[in-house]
Amino acid sequence: MTTQDILARNRVILTHFDSYSTALVFPRWESRSLLWPEALPESASPMPAPAPADIGPEYSGDAVKQAVVERCGLNPAELVQVGEFNHWAQTDAGPVRIHLLRFTTTDAPKAAIEALGGIFKPISELRGSAMSELVLLREVFNLIIAAGGGRA
Repeated sequence: MTTQDILARNRVILTHFDSYSTALVFPRWESRSLLWPEALPESASPMPAPAPADIGPEYSGDAVKQAVVERCGLNPAELVQVGEFNHWAQTDAGPVRIHLLRFTTTDAPKAAIEALGGIFKPISELRGSAMSELVLLREVFNLIIAAGGGRA
């Protein structure tokens, strides 16, 4: 399965949490989406996660992380996949899994994200984004803050 095939069936929320300042930031992309590599189609709707036996390798967190690393040129040692975040959407093209990848660097990698067409912002500055995406970010916020500072 190619990187393009994997990214067609998955979306990613990238985040950085600074445990010292408790700053949680997310990239907003040029398309104004909070999902990478693109927003979900407007016709997408939330769906329950399929049974584990029905989830193919193209939806694996490791495969998605590797695809993001390859496409974006990021350092795989600086990203962790947050397995507790498990969201799916039904689209006309089939199910799409939404993953959460968290940067483990001391500071948010602003230059790397800007080179990809994004800018890190706190959730309070993301008004105007799609409500479905803001709901996902709220869940990320609750997951990371409730975990006591971004455990993966």
